Amino acid sequence: MRVQEKIIKNVCLTAHPKGCREYVENEISFVNKAMKGEMGELYQPITEKVKNVLILGCSTGYGLSSRIVTTFAMKSNTIGVSYERAPNEKKCASPGWYNNKVFDELANEENLYSKTVNGDAFSYEVKNEVVDIIKKDLKKIDLVIYSVASPLRIDPNTKEVYKSVLKTIGDEYTNFNVDLKTEIVNKVTLGPATEEQIRDTIKVMGSEDWKLWISTLIENDCLSENCKTIAYSYIGPKITYPIYREGTIGKAKEDLENGVSDIDKMLSKINGKAYVSVNKALVTRASAVIPIVPLYIALLYKVMKDKNVHENCIEQIYRLFSDKLPNLSVDEKGRIRLDDFEMRDDIQNEIEKLWKTLNEDEKLVIGDLESFKNDYSKLHGFGYKNIDYSEDVDLERP
Repeated sequence: MRVQEKIIKNVCLTAHPKGCREYVENEISFVNKAMKGEMGELYQPITEKVKNVLILGCSTGYGLSSRIVTTFAMKSNTIGVSYERAPNEKKCASPGWYNNKVFDELANEENLYSKTVNGDAFSYEVKNEVVDIIKKDLKKIDLVIYSVASPLRIDPNTKEVYKSVLKTIGDEYTNFNVDLKTEIVNKVTLGPATEEQIRDTIKVMGSEDWKLWISTLIENDCLSENCKTIAYSYIGPKITYPIYREGTIGKAKEDLENGVSDIDKMLSKINGKAYVSVNKALVTRASAVIPIVPLYIALLYKVMKDKNVHENCIEQIYRLFSDKLPNLSVDEKGRIRLDDFEMRDDIQNEIEKLWKTLNEDEKLVIGDLESFKNDYSKLHGFGYKNIDYSEDVDLERP
């Protein structure tokens, strides 16, 4: 079957098996080169090792990069959890399904332990399945990465369904946006959320499930002495505050960050520690549909590339393990700041200058929208020059 890129309303509905393999292999290649000292001053060989790692949300983005760095740089045994759509006779799988297949294959070729659980990370069933795997195969986990991203969550106790929303809090907000298909700058207005919608978004994206995972692992004696856990978050610039940091998603991220103190108390018996890593803005399957954000990222990419400090997921996570964690670099709130380059004054000031030159109903001619679109395509396995997309592919074998 031939698989073509199909995008509707900034959402890609298809994934190419061979392209997803290319994506995973490229990230592994970066790690292998960095471990040889070939990727520059920022990405020195990682010396600290972690034996057993659990990655919750392992199939794309920062979660996938975390699994690749710990496996291929640190030679860790990994268990990954994600909820991905398998292929059928008429439809390709989700990109994460292909990524997981390729990752497991390549890890096994290196004789590195890799087990992937495809299921709802919010459920007790999956938590118990992971506990059984840990007890049988690894005994104890030394690092838990929490990178779960989902638009909805079924409460494991009440079975109530919560859905996250992207809305402001208080007043509506209007600002520039860009249409990825036409590349025309337009304006978008987001309305305020209800109290129920704020609560639901926190339920989906906040700290509750992270805490449930840690408590489940502690209760079943699955965490080693000095175990660490890290969740990923985002703050962003003032331009996006009304729809992000000060909106419904921001409230959820605040709850995630505030959950660190509770998890620290849980881990105190084993001298463990919880952290939140605030990462930079990147092209993800989610960011493409968040109003204003694609436009901001297009400008951010241009400025960061001009200043030679641009990073993608794999560079960010590699730097987390090669520099930030070993040197324990945190801000005044105890957060690891992988967005340190993005939030530099010179970079943000330049973006603000560019933003002031934008005009509605005109084509975006500043920034780097092309890279945004290319990165988004590659997340789904498209846009690789060495792949013939007119050829038939096996949907089951990436």
